[in-house]
Amino acid sequence: MRIGAWMVVAWLLAGVCARGADPWLDLAGAAGPGKGKRVVLVSGDEEYRSEEALTQLAKILATRHGFDCRVVYAIDPATGTIDPDRGDNIPGLDALAGADLMVIATRFRNLPDEQMAFIDAYLRAGKPVVGMRTATHAFNVPGDRAYAHYGNGYGGPKQEWADGFGRLVLGEKWISHHGHHGKESTRGVIAPGGAAHPILRGIADGDVWGPTDVYGVRLPLPGDSQPLLLGQVLDGMTADARPVAGPKNDPLMPIAWVKTYAVEGGPRGRVFTTTMGSSTDLAAAGTRRLLVNACYWAAGLEEAISPASAVDLVGTYQPTPFGFKGAKKGLTPADMR
Repeated sequence: MRIGAWMVVAWLLAGVCARGADPWLDLAGAAGPGKGKRVVLVSGDEEYRSEEALTQLAKILATRHGFDCRVVYAIDPATGTIDPDRGDNIPGLDALAGADLMVIATRFRNLPDEQMAFIDAYLRAGKPVVGMRTATHAFNVPGDRAYAHYGNGYGGPKQEWADGFGRLVLGEKWISHHGHHGKESTRGVIAPGGAAHPILRGIADGDVWGPTDVYGVRLPLPGDSQPLLLGQVLDGMTADARPVAGPKNDPLMPIAWVKTYAVEGGPRGRVFTTTMGSSTDLAAAGTRRLLVNACYWAAGLEEAISPASAVDLVGTYQPTPFGFKGAKKGLTPADMR
C-alpha cells in the first residue's frame, strides 16, 4: 500500500488507534466543529515535557472538539520508547502530508533529512502552524546539512531564513529567559488591541498562567505580527503572586501573538505562537483555552470559537515539573492513551 493511501486509512480509523508497535499516537475525533480536520502535534524537547502537554492537548481537541489528531514523539528506535533526549528521531511526520494543522513544541532537534522533508513540504504549502514554548528554537541542524537553514540562529546564505525556523515562521528565535527561570512565573494580560481577536474569546486578564517564565523577544515582533497576550513576570510560582517591580515588566514581553509566514515566495499561512506551553502550564484552564482557540483559528474555524467551549482535562493529568532529565522513562506512545 502506498503511503498516501495508508494515511487516508489511518485518519479514518475510529477511536484511539495506537498499537504497541506504533511510534506515534493517533486519536480519532468525536463530534465537534473540528470534525474532518487533521492535526499533527510534534513533541520533542528535553525540558518542558512536550510529550505530556501535546498528548493532553490532542485528547482535548479530539474528545471535546472533533479533531483527528496524531501526536508524534522523540523515539529511541532501539526500544520504541519515548526519549526526549533523543534529538534525531521523530517518526510519524509523514502524516503532515494530509494534515490541516501542525502544532509544534520541539527544542533543538537535528532530524534526518527524510523526516525534515515532511515539515519542509508542509511549510512550503503555506499550511497553518501553532508553535509552543521552545518551538522558537525548534531545530539545531549542522551547517553542512540540507535543512541547516531551519536551525536556531541560522546565518548562512539563505538570507530569508536568517535566524532559522523560529524567526521566519513563528516570529522569534531563542533570545533569553526574561523572567527568572524556576522562580518567577507568568501571568497573561491582554495586549493593547488584542481583546477583539477570536483567539481571546472567553479569556480575561490573568486566566492564562503558568510556572514557566517569560521568554525575552525582540521588539517589535517582525512583519505582520500582532501581540495578543503580554507576560507579566510574577514574583513567585503561584497564580496569585505579585508582579515584580522594575524593568522586567516595563515593557511587558509578548507571550502570545499571531502572524503569517511564507517560504521562499510560496503561499502564506497562519501562525499562532506562544512562549507558554510546558506540561505544567496546561494545568490552568485559561492556558488550555488559549491553545484550543488558537487551533480553531489557525485551522480556519474562527467562527466556531465559543467562549464557553469545553477545555476540561481528559483523563488523569499529572504533569511532570519542567527540568532537564525529568522525563518519565520507559513509556511507549501506546502508554500515553
